[in-house]
Amino acid sequence: MTSDNDCSDEPTIFSATITPHRSLGNVGFLVLMLVIGGVSFAAGVAFLMLGAWPVFGFFGLDVLLIYWAFRVNYRAARAYEQVCVTASALTVRKVSHRGQVAEWTLNPLWTSIDKQVHQEYGIEKLFLVSHGRKLAIANFLGPDEKETFAAALAAALGEARRGPTRTVLP
Repeated sequence: MTSDNDCSDEPTIFSATITPHRSLGNVGFLVLMLVIGGVSFAAGVAFLMLGAWPVFGFFGLDVLLIYWAFRVNYRAARAYEQVCVTASALTVRKVSHRGQVAEWTLNPLWTSIDKQVHQEYGIEKLFLVSHGRKLAIANFLGPDEKETFAAALAAALGEARRGPTRTVLP
């Protein structure tokens, strides 16, 4: 979850960009693939020396399938959600890994946060509720991150409901 301040021309009360978590970086991926490839090659050579030459090709196929699975996973990590709260609008923008954009603009005065909570696990799902409709948000976050995000978003919605504050000069 990172800050992002490009929602609108109005002053921004709250802005966040939520991205999927990926614990394995590019260097880690390269090291993992080299280790898997090395082990697979060594095992394949052992089977080749024992006379089971078709097994050698299947070990190579394993490496290709693991590589493909990781590439699909990294491609899916390009998806993100942007949530922005101003005094007059709550904007949720979801971008899929394919670049498809879906955007919702809600009135912060009529929007509330609903949580689906599991007793042992914590918050499973977060929803924005407005006029009887639910919009799922922050699906990329874990339970603790969802709790923090929900608290920050609730504070921003509360501030938007209070409206602009006036400073009285003496």
